Order: sequence, then C-alpha cells, then structure tokens
Amino acid sequence: MIELDNRTDKSYNFSLLEQIADALTQQEIELILTDNTEIAEINQEFRNIDKATDVLSFPNDPFPGAPLGSIIISVDKVTSVARELGHSEDDEIALLFIHGILHLLGFDHEIDNGEMRHKEVELIEKFNLPKSLIVRTLEE
Repeated sequence: MIELDNRTDKSYNFSLLEQIADALTQQEIELILTDNTEIAEINQEFRNIDKATDVLSFPNDPFPGAPLGSIIISVDKVTSVARELGHSEDDEIALLFIHGILHLLGFDHEIDNGEMRHKEVELIEKFNLPKSLIVRTLEE
C-alpha cells in the first residue's frame, strides 16, 4: 500500500505504482511528490549533495508492522526526463518508483555487482515500461 503525500498539482497513474509495490512488498510505502527546490533541500540535508535529483529513498528501521520507508520524487525531473526520452510522465514516475523501492528493499547499484540493474530490467519488462537510462546503459 502506498501512502501518498502529493505536494504538487500533478496527478499520475497511481494504480500502476500500487501494482509495482504489491509485486515487491506487503509493507506500506510513503511516496512524496515534490519539486526540484524541495528535493534539492532534502538532498543537501541528508546526502550533503547541493542539487536537485530525481528520486531519493529513505528506508525505515525494520520492526513488525513498520512501513518499508519513504520515496521522494521530483515531479520537475519527471516532466523534463519524460520529455527528453519521449515517453509519458506516468511511465517516468513508474521507472523512478521502481528504482526507489528497490533501494528500500536493500538493493544498491553503487556497490552491488549489477543485481539492482538486473532487477530493474525484470520489473520494467514485467510492467511493460519503456527502457530507462539504466537499461540503455546496460545494453551499451
């Protein structure tokens, strides 16, 4: 189940995001939709990186009944990347949601041996989404 905190005026296909979440976990996930300004502030505060990013994930400490964690997505990035890559904003937010939820589940593309990227490919194919930059990079 997704607990949505939409801090924007944008609306997306949340039923697809629910399907993705249900395929991966039974735990609740907080999804925060925001803009580049707020995600840059969060990125600076928690990662000491002074710039906007597309998606951030914050896993919760595991305990019985706890939500899996929080995913924060910049709708500004969703709009610009979807336009750049020529697919819908619904597809782009689904791609970012997949990336975020995999981080909540413990995957880490920065230190693994490609496991996260392969899982992303599997989910992108399962949900018939366009190839993300990650998938395109793997194919090169």
